[in-house]
Amino acid sequence: MATGSEQIFRLDGKVALVTGAGRGLGAEIAALLAGAGAAVMVTDIDESAAQRTAQKIVEDGGSAQAAGQDVTNEQQWEGTVAKTIEGLGGLHILINNAGIETMATFADCELDDFKNVQNINVNGVFLGIKHAIRAMRPDGGCGQGGAIVNLSSVAGIGGYPGLGAYCASKGAVRLMTKAAAVECAAFEYGIRVNSLHPGLIKTEMGNNVLKGFVRIGLAEDETAADALLLAMQPLGFGQPDDVANAALFLASDAAKWITGTELGVDGGARA
Repeated sequence: MATGSEQIFRLDGKVALVTGAGRGLGAEIAALLAGAGAAVMVTDIDESAAQRTAQKIVEDGGSAQAAGQDVTNEQQWEGTVAKTIEGLGGLHILINNAGIETMATFADCELDDFKNVQNINVNGVFLGIKHAIRAMRPDGGCGQGGAIVNLSSVAGIGGYPGLGAYCASKGAVRLMTKAAAVECAAFEYGIRVNSLHPGLIKTEMGNNVLKGFVRIGLAEDETAADALLLAMQPLGFGQPDDVANAALFLASDAAKWITGTELGVDGGARA
């Protein structure tokens, strides 16, 4: 039985939607929210990956469903939110996790690649915020308020070589989060909006960054790239559960008086 201090982190009776949850950070976050008692809608552009995450949650005793979702498609957002409310009984938490990165210098970055990063990382988050607010606000399909957590990055606060497109997108997520937070508060929607700013985590995306540093000439090999990144993070590389724990905190009642904040989970990278 949970003690009073533990109970505040519980999500019993809550429904969460986690995008990009077929693997990596999204899968870890979805599993942790389910473990805390939430029913979770797991979405990913790779529907089979989303199904695997949801199946693992159910096998571990949690409640989850899965759906394929392109976060840049507004009709799919409408359908996914409706499916979440109808299938799981509401929508109280949105984790805007889906995102991509491209590694290229400004001089060599193709415009189409830049636009694609903004489309997924910025437009996808905007659409998530938009449709979560429509569902969560008092006149919405669920109408009970809630929490929105947007995955930004340390690269949304400071610049990193070779990551110009990614930095631009994650900086946009940072300020979009703050704008949504004060707007929801001003209209008394009962919706909190915060952003998470992870440092380098050795997921598939994190490992691609290391390889990208070598490819564009910032490091001689992956060992040197590893050392370069470690020098930026005093506590070393993080683990997916470090980010998932922070997402759980912001989604829970433990953070009921926190909105518009940017929470760094970066091993001291921005200290």
